[in-house]
Amino acid sequence: MGEVKVFIELENAADRVNAIDNLISKDKIRQYGTEGLVDTGAVMLMLPQEVVEILGLKIIRTAIVTYADDRKEEVKVASPVTIRIKDRFMTTDCLVGKPLSEPLIGQVVLETLDLIVDCTKRTLTPRPESPIYPLLKCKILRNKII
Repeated sequence: MGEVKVFIELENAADRVNAIDNLISKDKIRQYGTEGLVDTGAVMLMLPQEVVEILGLKIIRTAIVTYADDRKEEVKVASPVTIRIKDRFMTTDCLVGKPLSEPLIGQVVLETLDLIVDCTKRTLTPRPESPIYPLLKCKILRNKII
């Protein structure tokens, strides 16, 4: 088994909204493309500090992360970033990683985009049940959506 790396397109989601509202031109939307490591042990998207700065994302809070070696560290959380992998995209928060660190694609992105990791083939693909759009689960209890 090997690492799974995929090309990701990142965009400042606030810029996109401002462009839709004609507050800025579409060519002013801050974007960045790079390779990211699919990390099934990670929860969130993590982007290196310089990418967060290039995209102009805002720091919105802090979080405590636990690394593979059980070290804990307080890190910044930035938002809003849109991540696109192939034809699927979502808007989310991201952890701010150390400068020059490798972008990590965690479970929130994988679950929301409904993607399956194949470590043997080193690929990331849509689930067979949802080849065109992500299939998201929703529970309804007593006429309330949860």
